[in-house]
Amino acid sequence: MYETHGTVVGTVITTPVTRSGSAGEEFLAFRMASTVRRRDYTTGEWRDGSTLYLTVTCRRRLMSGVVQSLAKGDPVIVTGELRTNEYTTRDGVARTDLELSATAVGPDLARCTVVLDREPRTVAPVEATETSSTESVSSESASTEQAAAETLVA
Repeated sequence: MYETHGTVVGTVITTPVTRSGSAGEEFLAFRMASTVRRRDYTTGEWRDGSTLYLTVTCRRRLMSGVVQSLAKGDPVIVTGELRTNEYTTRDGVARTDLELSATAVGPDLARCTVVLDREPRTVAPVEATETSSTESVSSESASTEQAAAETLVA
């Protein structure tokens, strides 16, 4: 009900790994880092600020796309639900981790280029009938939509 949504721009810093949750569901996890850069106007130089580290988790259909597309070092934009996880290490140290349960993950096109691998779109053929003027108009608009779809595929 009170989920916190956010978008983080950064870099993948670990290899994405498939894991299983406590209920047996599979998910993909990787760590990312986002470093603030600020320009020092007195010197004109860019300086790195603090770095935000977080764990990104991807589930279901998003998981399969991310595992095939991302690797360590890739620039990414991730959006989803932010939450903290509190846990104790094997050494007995209490820790808190920031997790971003992703709803969308994509490349940061300001820092890389991408070639999309798309499934071919299929368009059903439209049969024209001349029974009434309204059906004729809808048939013409369907033909226009089909031509536009064929242009997109080509």
